Amino acid sequence: MTINDLEKYFDSFLKPVDFGGDISMNGLQIQNSNPSEKQIKKIAFAVDACEETALKAASLGCDALFVHHGLFWGHSEKITGSVYKRISAFIKNDLALFAYHAPLDANNPNGNNYGMAQRIGLTDTEPFGFWRGMPMGVKGKLNSPLTLNEIAEKVLRPGKKPNTILPFGKEKISTVGIISGGGSEDVETAVAEGLDCFITGDFAHEQFHYAKENEINVIGGGHYETETVGVSLVMKKVADDLGIETVFIESETGL
Repeated sequence: MTINDLEKYFDSFLKPVDFGGDISMNGLQIQNSNPSEKQIKKIAFAVDACEETALKAASLGCDALFVHHGLFWGHSEKITGSVYKRISAFIKNDLALFAYHAPLDANNPNGNNYGMAQRIGLTDTEPFGFWRGMPMGVKGKLNSPLTLNEIAEKVLRPGKKPNTILPFGKEKISTVGIISGGGSEDVETAVAEGLDCFITGDFAHEQFHYAKENEINVIGGGHYETETVGVSLVMKKVADDLGIETVFIESETGL
């Protein structure tokens, strides 16, 4: 499989054409030296495209890196300083880069939000929360009510702890809304829809008292941690569908 073939494969289920409001230039961001012929034998997966993940992928003999946060965000930049370091790490190592931002947040079943919904056992799922007119998150019901701590333990990877837990609502939770990453403001949507709990990545200071006054439980799992979900699910799908060797590159930010 070539880079050109791989681009068609990712686009077939992540469907970037459905997310025209996303400025992150979804899809293939940096090609390799021979995109129509060079065979892809190993793919790395990470949350962020940066010098560190590019160099780690290259050192592991990978031909491509798949990330959630790519290098380009809808405007031109001078290729100097940090931008130069990042781009040169890919080009010097003939490493291709794929990035899927909004498509990876929203994908069902291989995205960040539906992936977390699967972990906690949400049923009767529906789209929840919009960004630039695009559905991003998911809401649903728990067949058996759970406590806030039980949900927090299930929603993140084993051994990982949320950055924020706000026990402002019901002790037993039956309905949950999820938006990974920087979805703090959507706590207002969760309140408006009468949900018992809201899960996001970053939970901002500005929304603390709003959540408290409206008696809703909140889990801020961390921007990075909540967005390891989609890349991990796509990594498993690639291994299952294509039989290509894959590796996850951990580059935690603690945020």
